[in-house]
Amino acid sequence: MKRSDFLKSTLLTAGAITTGAGLNNAFALENKQDNLSNKPFNMDYAPHQGMFAHHAGKNFLDQIQFMYDNGFRSIEDNGYLNRTVEEQEKVGNLLSKLGMKMGVFVVDGGDNWKPSLATGKKEFKDKFIETCKKSVEAAKRCNAKWLTVVPGFYERNLPYGNQFAHVIDAMRAGAEIFEPHGLIMVLETLSDTPELFLQKTNETYAVCKAVQSPSCKILYDIYHMQRTEGDLIKTIDRCWDEIAYIQIGDNPGRKEPTTGEINYKNLFKHLHKKGYKGVMGMEHGNSKPDKAGELAVISAYREVDNFL
Repeated sequence: MKRSDFLKSTLLTAGAITTGAGLNNAFALENKQDNLSNKPFNMDYAPHQGMFAHHAGKNFLDQIQFMYDNGFRSIEDNGYLNRTVEEQEKVGNLLSKLGMKMGVFVVDGGDNWKPSLATGKKEFKDKFIETCKKSVEAAKRCNAKWLTVVPGFYERNLPYGNQFAHVIDAMRAGAEIFEPHGLIMVLETLSDTPELFLQKTNETYAVCKAVQSPSCKILYDIYHMQRTEGDLIKTIDRCWDEIAYIQIGDNPGRKEPTTGEINYKNLFKHLHKKGYKGVMGMEHGNSKPDKAGELAVISAYREVDNFL
């Protein structure tokens, strides 16, 4: 499943926030019958919209309440920036009421990263800066701290060094916008296509070291990095001082932990020992459909979270 698919799905359902939505007694009873626990997890896992729609319904606010009722204390919302101001405020207000955190949302410049910052073209940089400024205002409405940035595609007509310099220049411009607000743009290295400029963690690490800003760090997506480089624990340790955010998905299939080849219990234990207390975005699909699939997701996280 590609990031663009997550964004499209979110945009299609972004309007599913209404004023009169709320969980009723029958819903709470169903939770009890399903034997779901509201005990918080050891790590801070963050589901996204639609992951529990069969239990909670289409309304995103009800879904957030369901997440809280089943032990999750954060959410992710990639398409948050494209919601209306009213919707953003409703999400932020509910998170504040429940004591939950907002994980990443995407600094979305549109067109699936093709307007690449690696090109050095002024119009692309200007659009990025404009979107960063818009993101600051959106982040205030939900007390967000992290924002996903993807620099874009590789520019085949330029040497790598020139592209690297262009990306550094753009990231420094973004960091200047975010720093005064305590926001952190986290650069994501993806496996969706070989056309993307950032392919491996060490490349993103080098960008962060060159930018030299507390507002420019790494988003380490375990699913993507298993596909492109493997050696997960060693790579995490090598780049640890620049990693500010983590995302989850098993491989193959990009579904919940325990459905693929990644030993998530060991990974979470390792991250816990390193003192990681940040959000861990559940950027994956459900391996099974309907309510049974949603329960399977919760059960899988209970299993791999049991490492203490």
